[in-house]
Amino acid sequence: MASIKCDLLIIGAGSGGLSLAAGASQMGADVVLLEGHKMGGDCLNYGCVPSKALLASGHIAHTQAHAQAFGIADQAAEVDYAAAKGHVQQVIDTIAPVDSQERFEGFGVRVIREMGRFISANEVAAGDTTITARRIVVATGSSPFVPPIPGLQDVPYLTNETLWALNERPEHLIVIGGGPIGMEMAQAHRRLGSKVTVLEAQAALGRDDPEAAAFVLERLRNEGIEIREHTAAQAVRQEAGRIVVQTSAGTVSGSHLLVAVGRKPNLDGLNLEAAGVEVGRAGIKVGPDLRSSNPKVYAIGDVAGQGQFTHLAGYHASVVIRSLLFGLPAKTKTNHIPRATYTDPEIAQVGLTEAEAQETYAAKLEIARFDYSHNDRAIATRQAEGFIKVMVVKGRPVGATIAGPQAGELISTWSLAIANGMKMSQIAAMVAPYPTISELNKRVAGAYFSPRLFENSAVKRVVRLVQRWLP
Repeated sequence: MASIKCDLLIIGAGSGGLSLAAGASQMGADVVLLEGHKMGGDCLNYGCVPSKALLASGHIAHTQAHAQAFGIADQAAEVDYAAAKGHVQQVIDTIAPVDSQERFEGFGVRVIREMGRFISANEVAAGDTTITARRIVVATGSSPFVPPIPGLQDVPYLTNETLWALNERPEHLIVIGGGPIGMEMAQAHRRLGSKVTVLEAQAALGRDDPEAAAFVLERLRNEGIEIREHTAAQAVRQEAGRIVVQTSAGTVSGSHLLVAVGRKPNLDGLNLEAAGVEVGRAGIKVGPDLRSSNPKVYAIGDVAGQGQFTHLAGYHASVVIRSLLFGLPAKTKTNHIPRATYTDPEIAQVGLTEAEAQETYAAKLEIARFDYSHNDRAIATRQAEGFIKVMVVKGRPVGATIAGPQAGELISTWSLAIANGMKMSQIAAMVAPYPTISELNKRVAGAYFSPRLFENSAVKRVVRLVQRWLP
């Protein structure tokens, strides 16, 4: 068995692992990267990238069928589902070289295409190689959680990992799970011509602001998606080539079943106990510095149990690299991490929701709001439905909720503001090009100051006094 010694061993070549490997190696560290499956991890191969590509196909089909308002005749789209999946694969193939083994080897990273297994506090076995590292980072990500529904294992079902191998359009797709993945894939398939039923045991999009969720769900229902909330899947069976789901409110029969009820951290096979690494339900237990119970072992991304977002994994990598390479203290923050659901319309959130802010700050809280219906670009493109609201305490934003077109793009401004402790006055001082959707961020800041300026009698008295004395 071969032996390797290195400064840094990274287990997992997903978003976080790749970001860390590239940065650490280019700054002079001796880095070994293990990946037993596909380079790029879930995001490139099964998650963010393919799902947005399929949503784009659905968007084109929907636009073609709803063009009359722009002076163009509506025409039902002729969908080639296999070709749409070909588009998805082309997108993956275009991005894949950025995450390739060859590229990272060019950075000086030693890439070993094997799964890693701890054999001591600072040793990992990977195939016929043993790696001894000064520091080890676990970045193995997460995978679909398959709930123990009776009969589920006896029927063919899809997850976000297996969906992309399907080249025949589902006639009727049943989706178990009304979270972001479930709702995105429900809309994509509805727009591509499938009948879609979503089963959610609680509230669909339940993690989001209720007002924002209700706005999006109404739009999805108007497109013909059947969304059954507070409807739990109790059993699954196959009858005459159909999949039948028994629920708390009757049965649903469809041609295909997608299970999208959440994700679980990838811990199997790591043998973490050999390294003295403690594990909880959400993943590896880490502190704000992302260090585990073993001071030589860190965890980043989904497996660290702090959230399941590609951009969070990248942020984690930027935090731990300070400690790993320079020995500097570094801790994570979570209040500036945004999230977005890419349905049409989108939902985006950063910081506290209105309910969370109300619970935390009560009387100190102010809500600034601005609607898409007052944005000229949104009106011009007939996308003038939606809203942005910002939770403000003592002049500083503590949270922002956006529901509407390009919400995922708009939310970055509020992540920047919260991360840097900016004031609403600094957002109001921004100049956005006209006409753009991005004006919404400036206008909601203006809405925060409007009562102070235009409904304040003291301000009016000062203005009248100054006007008397001006030459």
